[in-house]
Amino acid sequence: MSPRHRLRAGVQGVVQGVGFRPFVYTTAAALGLTGSVRNDTSGAIIEIEGGDAAIDEFLCRLRDHPPPLAVIESIETEIIAAAGGTGFVIGDTTRADGGRTLASPDVAMCDQCAAEQRDPANRRYRHPFINCTNCGPRFTIIAALPYDRAATTMAPFEMCSGCAREYADPTDRRFHAQPVCCPNCGPSLSFHEGAARTSGEAGLRYARALLRDGAILGVKGIGGYHLACDAGNHAAVTELRRRKCRGDKPFALMAPNLTGARGIVELGADAARLLRSPAHPIVLLPRRADASVAESVAPHNPDLGVMLAYSPIHALLFGLPGDEPAADVLVMTSANLSGEPICYTDVDALGRLSWLADGWLSHDREILVPCDDSVLRVVGGHEFPVRRSRGYAPLPVALPVPVPPTLAVGADQKNTLAVADNRYAWLSAHIGDMDSLATLTAFGLAARQLTSLTGVHPEVIVADAHPGYRSTEWGHRNAGDRPVRTVQHHHAHIAAVMAEHGLTSPVLGFAFDGTGYGPDGAIWGGELLEAEYKGFTRLAQLKYVPLAGGDLSVRRPYRMALSHLWAAGLRWDADLAPVRACSSAERRALEHQLHTGAGCVPTSSMGRLFDAVSALIGVRQVVDYEAQAAIELEGLARSAEADHTGYAFAFDTGRSPIVVDPAPVLEAALNDVRFGVPTAVIGARFHHAVAGLIVELAVARAAPGQPVALSGGVFQNVLLLRLTLDALRAEGFEVFTHRRVPPNDGGIALGQLLVGNAE
Repeated sequence: MSPRHRLRAGVQGVVQGVGFRPFVYTTAAALGLTGSVRNDTSGAIIEIEGGDAAIDEFLCRLRDHPPPLAVIESIETEIIAAAGGTGFVIGDTTRADGGRTLASPDVAMCDQCAAEQRDPANRRYRHPFINCTNCGPRFTIIAALPYDRAATTMAPFEMCSGCAREYADPTDRRFHAQPVCCPNCGPSLSFHEGAARTSGEAGLRYARALLRDGAILGVKGIGGYHLACDAGNHAAVTELRRRKCRGDKPFALMAPNLTGARGIVELGADAARLLRSPAHPIVLLPRRADASVAESVAPHNPDLGVMLAYSPIHALLFGLPGDEPAADVLVMTSANLSGEPICYTDVDALGRLSWLADGWLSHDREILVPCDDSVLRVVGGHEFPVRRSRGYAPLPVALPVPVPPTLAVGADQKNTLAVADNRYAWLSAHIGDMDSLATLTAFGLAARQLTSLTGVHPEVIVADAHPGYRSTEWGHRNAGDRPVRTVQHHHAHIAAVMAEHGLTSPVLGFAFDGTGYGPDGAIWGGELLEAEYKGFTRLAQLKYVPLAGGDLSVRRPYRMALSHLWAAGLRWDADLAPVRACSSAERRALEHQLHTGAGCVPTSSMGRLFDAVSALIGVRQVVDYEAQAAIELEGLARSAEADHTGYAFAFDTGRSPIVVDPAPVLEAALNDVRFGVPTAVIGARFHHAVAGLIVELAVARAAPGQPVALSGGVFQNVLLLRLTLDALRAEGFEVFTHRRVPPNDGGIALGQLLVGNAE
């Protein structure tokens, strides 16, 4: 008989609430090993005893085939004295000092739970809160780690004998599933219509009937409340827009399954896998020509944002076999007023915001952490995040270099904050635009919750260099005696790309967005930087033009078009769309501003150039939401993208940085407008010109073998991104863009962490 040895393994990562201990138990039992496994504040502690071959095989399975939702960050082992014994036990959680475990994100209902919910013979048939170790709420219900039921909002619900038996059985799928419950012991569903309240199945029937009747329903999900209506009902969608003060901003849609999604969007294999992934994010996909969705869902937009039903309540809303369905596809948008964070408390939903919906489907499981739906695209077969939230937060991002305990407060649009310690960073869920008291309150709550959950006690605060950002003001106000370090906006963008790809050498970084404060006091946004974490050099910029009236010109692209025409020496002829959109009185005032500089700040923003071109060729003169003009321009350009006729930018290479002049592009586009060239073709030619500009600058300024990084909100434009990637790679460049955090300001905090601590 081979000698027996005992080994202790400390496992760090996402190993709590993901079926890790049952996996260890069954693996050890299958290999004839004895010992124990328990959670502690650093992750999980395993002791195994047996022959060398069995122990080696156990460690291989631990590293290579963990449970689907587990993330193994490290395994540290040591040989200890043999203890004997004949079995393997799962121990209680210990609370040792030091160490850090990682919380799991919220996970969509798994196929096994979905099958049980639909099975009349199963005791959880039609259960609105069915879950197991492979699915269900996590991040949004956890008050503290280690992850035990007592530290979640399931604590008030005492398990019945059946659930307690499953919870204690290591061979059961619900072993130590902290939210485990059934109709006998779990949270309860209720429907509220005015002062009337109806519970259970009757309330669910009322909710489905309300949707069928074309009304608006508030739905309490995993990370907050949504507002839902029939996506095929134009009147219902229009009324929802009115109540939310939404303008033309697209609504997200929810389909019951992949078949339903295929009926409204063009769905390839990569997108289907992403829709069905445990995160179940919103995926932006081309709308089918025959989609049975009201045009008012996403006006003037070729894409639809679609997600699949991800919670048991959503599945019941669509209806199980035998139910009268509510709708084929539902609008499913955050329950909030425009610009505010998602509503997640019953007090807000049923009180302050009760008028937003005609009825509310709610439940009594508290949400501790609000968490919006994540939004992604698929680009070149890879995930491309637009908003990183439910299903992803608070998974850590590994850092290429260690940092001290730090809080990065992000930017003011699409805000997320982040904490980091040593080689890991944790980003919050999406918070939103920092322009309301509600968002500032949510920001403070997110900062407290994330530091508590991760155990990071920040010694440094890092903020954007813009002196007027509310996030920066918050950082200074809450710093106490801690240093506040500021980081230039576009430097942070490029550093975020570098961080998520583990890059430590200087890159050639293109940072294209709408707004970022430059060290010279101008508004940057069309920048080529040679960047590393400790600094950057501005190698090229889009030529400054006056931004007259600040946000007024952002909301009215026709003003940016007139400003660009003025800077290019091109006349404001009466036949031009932006001239027609601007009243004579406003034109006189704008002309005075441009000539005198009153109320103007110079900007090099590529985002504002997209606005100007959109207005110049008649696509969009006034916007209801951020980047609307550019989004609609891209949508049109896609239909004519095969037209490679290029416009060309001019370069002033005698200056440092190189100044890129868009005047020739504007003049060429203007000539095409007057020659009757289709708007879509002009848009495609402009996109090719911008991609060509990037390649020309990269060829001119890159050192041999130097990688190129692309970041900033302009690169959410998939047509531009694809053209740029293809052209750069054709020239032999290694190109990095975002995979883990968004290219927009939702990824800024990650870059701030690295730059703010660089030496």
